[in-house]
Amino acid sequence: MTSNTITPLHHNAYAPSRAARELGLKRSEFDLAVHLGQIRTVPDEGGGGRRVSRSEIDRLRATGGFPDALRQRVRLVGTTEGAEAMEISVGRFTRLARLGLFSPVRFYLNRYRAVVWLYLADELEEFTAVEENTPLLTARRLPEGLRDMLDEGVDLRARNWRGRHRGFLLRLAEDPWESAGALAAFLDPVQIAELVPDPYERSHLGRFRPGPPAHGAQGSPAAHLIEKIMTSDDPAEIAWLRTELAQVLADARRFRPAPRPAARQAPPALPPGEPASQEPPRGLLGRLRRRSA
Repeated sequence: MTSNTITPLHHNAYAPSRAARELGLKRSEFDLAVHLGQIRTVPDEGGGGRRVSRSEIDRLRATGGFPDALRQRVRLVGTTEGAEAMEISVGRFTRLARLGLFSPVRFYLNRYRAVVWLYLADELEEFTAVEENTPLLTARRLPEGLRDMLDEGVDLRARNWRGRHRGFLLRLAEDPWESAGALAAFLDPVQIAELVPDPYERSHLGRFRPGPPAHGAQGSPAAHLIEKIMTSDDPAEIAWLRTELAQVLADARRFRPAPRPAARQAPPALPPGEPASQEPPRGLLGRLRRRSA
């Protein structure tokens, strides 16, 4: 690739850090906006990751209320701040979140290794504004059916987060193998081994399998907890993932078969009637010569 083909790309598209500055966003705000699909990115043909085109920067700047409106769309709140915004108790907020009535978009582990879920402030405000949701916010007790679900231990926060994160990964996928990797990221190794018994194909799939967005030291309790959040444990979710992955893998195999070692070539066959060479192996021939000398 010549410099003439690279230069226009860098003039017309910005790296994430530069794009964030152009839009007046913190880098974390920018990353979340990309995650939510509010900022469209394009692949860097030079292999430097994803970039934001100049036209996309101009489109966002032309929207009403820029940049405050864009910042508001990516404002995150935790449980306490979210409960205050909805004018309900922290306990009720947690129960509604466990029931999956609104979904977290991020999480992190605090110093006590407790999971802290983060929510979009805009979505909580929208939930509060819907008239049908008023009893969930103001009634003394939740409806009996919802109470029964909570008594059974229902907690859909991790599952709903996985659904949002999976959508983000699939939006970024550029070919069937990357889509397959995005789906495989939420299944445990046993499930993947059942679906992909071929070791070379499974190894190739692993190249496109992204890790969790949060990290802990390898083998640490924090890393195990993050992996648990990332890995589906709901039977319905697992069944859906297996079905989708099987279909996407079929597309990936047609698109480009997984690489595997080249087969060793057999020695050429002798012409019919020609006897095989009786010459002893080189090592044996050398020993016989030394012995006769």
